[in-house]
Amino acid sequence: MTDKKNSRQRRARKTRARIAGLEAVRLTVHRTPRHFYAQVIDAQGERVLAAASTLDPSLRKELKYTGNVEAAGAVGRLLAEKAVSAGVESVAFDRSGFRYHGRVKAFADAAREGGLKF
Repeated sequence: MTDKKNSRQRRARKTRARIAGLEAVRLTVHRTPRHFYAQVIDAQGERVLAAASTLDPSLRKELKYTGNVEAAGAVGRLLAEKAVSAGVESVAFDRSGFRYHGRVKAFADAAREGGLKF
């Protein structure tokens, strides 16, 4: 019998294998109850092109709480800004096995508004 974390990791492996076949730049997210993290990784998976999280000093000042939908949206806007300035416009979205709901959805919507296409 698998637990919740193992099921999520299994789903994440399947998604990452599919994205690796596309050879596309990958936008990956990770969430914890307290924080939200995101990275744009090159097609080979060797370099991080842009990264943002709720631990970023600029976001920490403006956010009251870092584990909610508002904070995830702020991370999405910041990451889109960094990625576009690094020359990345189109990415493959890797949810890391998390459901497209709540904070993950708010992040994705904000990143799309910021100029990323996925």
